[in-house]
Amino acid sequence: MLGAIVEPGFFTSSPVQLAAEVGAVVAIVAGCVGVFTVIRGQSFAGEALGDIGATGGSSAYLAGVGPLWGFMAMSVTAAAIMELIGIQRPRGRDVATGIVLGAGFGLAALLLYLDSIYDNTTGATVTILFGSPFALSPSVLPLVAVLGALALGLIALLYRPLLLVSLSPELAAARGLPVRLIGALYLLALALAVALSAVTIGAILSTALLVGPAATALQLTRRPGRAIVAAGMLGVGAVWLGILLAYDSHGWPVSFFVVTLVLIAYIASRALPSRGRGR
Repeated sequence: MLGAIVEPGFFTSSPVQLAAEVGAVVAIVAGCVGVFTVIRGQSFAGEALGDIGATGGSSAYLAGVGPLWGFMAMSVTAAAIMELIGIQRPRGRDVATGIVLGAGFGLAALLLYLDSIYDNTTGATVTILFGSPFALSPSVLPLVAVLGALALGLIALLYRPLLLVSLSPELAAARGLPVRLIGALYLLALALAVALSAVTIGAILSTALLVGPAATALQLTRRPGRAIVAAGMLGVGAVWLGILLAYDSHGWPVSFFVVTLVLIAYIASRALPSRGRGR
């Protein structure tokens, strides 16, 4: 029965094993950070960081280094600029995000054009925008693990104050919490999660892995801790099943299947009656 579902060589393929390992780490990080992204209403900021990451990925190809370095550098830089412009207030968030997104996308268009002219790497544009987990180098796994641990460590360190700041910044400020510092550190974790997601499903689709499983989990339970665990499990399931379907399809992109599965899971969670959802 298993042979009828899984193509021969799936479990012994080194690229598949690496894609599954990297994808699992990324999905767990994205689920953890994504829950706070949804609670804080900063999905647009996550989308902007992912789109701007295309600039970093394309510049990394021009420089001859791994795209993850470019995704990370550009996402962290963009997050810092958004924080300096004014990410704290809702109106300031939209203005800062829109300004940085426009500038970053314009630069990405130029760099992708230069990649097509001066770089002989085949499929660089598709890899940057939509991901190519089967083409990852084994050397990327330790870097993904370190960056993932850093993002998870920030969330673990900030968990309680970040939750209060996310739900009621006025109350957090009244209690003497450093609201701006907490927001800046969360934004750093968000930038790292977006950069890691871009490696798996591409820069412009990275928000799907960041927001989709988290939004689905928050439909199923109102407790942030349980939502984080559920989001991680949903993300890992979507990535692993997406890898399997892409392998079986002989060429279809992993990102298509992952995003589709995330969407189906979210629609299904919305269809559940409210009394059937966890507390």
